[in-house]
Amino acid sequence: QVQLVESGGGLVRPGGSLRLSCATSGGTLIRGAMGWFRQAPGKERGFVAAIDWSGDVRYYEHSVRGRFTISRDNDKRTVYLQMNSLTPEDTAVYYCAARYSSVPSADDAYDYWGQGTQVTVSS
Repeated sequence: QVQLVESGGGLVRPGGSLRLSCATSGGTLIRGAMGWFRQAPGKERGFVAAIDWSGDVRYYEHSVRGRFTISRDNDKRTVYLQMNSLTPEDTAVYYCAARYSSVPSADDAYDYWGQGTQVTVSS
């Protein structure tokens, strides 16, 4: 059974940066794509970014494009989300997700999910 554990969330001022990490353990995700999603209070969970196994294909939700960068280190079985120029609208619980398919996706068709890490952007 694959397990995903997010870390790196916290409180940051507007304009600041955070780097989220998602470490995978157990099981085998052969050439699997991974993604980041977020859920703000009172809103449905939505797509943030996704990456294929090689790291060559990356997708971003339009509001984070140019500010967030998704990357992965397959040797460490970890995916990252570098978040810059944060605004209060980025406040949410951030979830990482993994799937067996090598194709990254903006929908929620992922096989495994983490428990989430809180990101709060406030002055």
